[in-house]
Amino acid sequence: MNRFAWTDARTVAEAAAVASTLVADAMTAYPQSAGLGETAVVKAGGIDLLDLLKENLLAPGNVVSLTEIPGLDTVADGEAGSLRIGAMVTLSKLAEDPIVRRRYPALTDAVHDSASLQIRNVATVGGNLLQRPRCWYFRAAEHHCLRKGGLHCFAIVGENQYHAIFDNRMCAIVHPSTAATVLVALGAIVELTNAAGAVRRVLLEEFFVPPDRDVHRENDLQPHEILTAVSLPSLPPGTRMAHLKQGEKDSFDWPLADVAVVIDLWPDGSCRNASVVLGAAAPVPHRAKTAERALIGKRIDENVARAAAHAALDGATPLAKNAYKLPLFETLVRRTILTAIASTAIA
Repeated sequence: MNRFAWTDARTVAEAAAVASTLVADAMTAYPQSAGLGETAVVKAGGIDLLDLLKENLLAPGNVVSLTEIPGLDTVADGEAGSLRIGAMVTLSKLAEDPIVRRRYPALTDAVHDSASLQIRNVATVGGNLLQRPRCWYFRAAEHHCLRKGGLHCFAIVGENQYHAIFDNRMCAIVHPSTAATVLVALGAIVELTNAAGAVRRVLLEEFFVPPDRDVHRENDLQPHEILTAVSLPSLPPGTRMAHLKQGEKDSFDWPLADVAVVIDLWPDGSCRNASVVLGAAAPVPHRAKTAERALIGKRIDENVARAAAHAALDGATPLAKNAYKLPLFETLVRRTILTAIASTAIA
C-alpha cells in the first residue's frame, strides 16, 4: 500500500470539489500514473477501497472521507411518499430500519443476508452500489485485464464458473451488489451531487453501465460528483415482493445467483405489473423483461411461475464453466415469484 493524503470533508460540496478522480479511472491509469498527487478518490465505509489499496490495484494521492458530512446517514420520508436513504447509511442500519422493513421487505432480506455483521456495521449503501467487481482476474494485479485498461477479458476463456451468463461477450464480470438487485426491481433513483450543489437524479437501472457502453466502469458517476442518496418510490397498496439467493454454502460470501421480484396485482388477483431482476448474472443487474411479460395479465400460479422462470433465461450465453447457473436461476426465479405471491402485501 502506498502513502496518501487524507481529507475529512465537512460538506458534500467540499468532498465533490476535492474528489477529482473516479476509482475506475484511477485504476485504469495505475500503475502508469503511480499515484500522482492530483489523484483524489472518495471513501465511504472504506470496505472496497481498502481492498483495492491492499491488492495494489489503486494508489491515490488523496483519499476524501465522507464520514464527517452530516445528513448522509439518515433514512427519511421524501417527496410523494418516497423514501430517501442517505448514501452513508450502513447496511446494518438499513436492515434494521422499521420503515424499510414495512414498505420494502425484500430489500431488508437482501441487505440482512449480505456480507458479515462486522462488514454490514461499516459498509454503506452508496459504497455497496459503487463497489468494483469481484472477478479474480480483475482483482489480481498481475492480470492487466480489459476492465483495467488491458486488451483481454481473461475470464471468457479462463476460470469463469462464477461469472456472467448474460452480456458476457466483452467482459464477463457480474455486478457485486446484492442490494442493487432489489433496488433496481423497486425502481430506485440515485441522487448525485456535484461541487456546485447541483443535483442529478438518475434511475438506478440506467445509472449502471454495461460493458458495451464503457468496459472500464460499472456506473455513470462523474468526476467531482458524490452519490448522496437513494430514493425508493411509493408503491401501490397490495404490492408483493421477495428476494432469494443461492450460494455454495450458507455463509456471508457473494451469491452464485440472486433474484428480486416485485409484483403489483389487480383487484381480481391478476398481475398488473412485475419486475424480475437477476443478480450475479450479468455485468449489471439483469432485468428479465421476457419473464415480466410472461407474468403480466395472468393470475400467477405454479405453471405461470414456471413459464416465467424459463423465459427469464432468454438470451443467456453461458460460458464453458458456468452453464450450471441456467437451471439454478430458473429454479430461483420460480421460487421467488411464488414466494412474492404468497407474501404479505404492503399496506
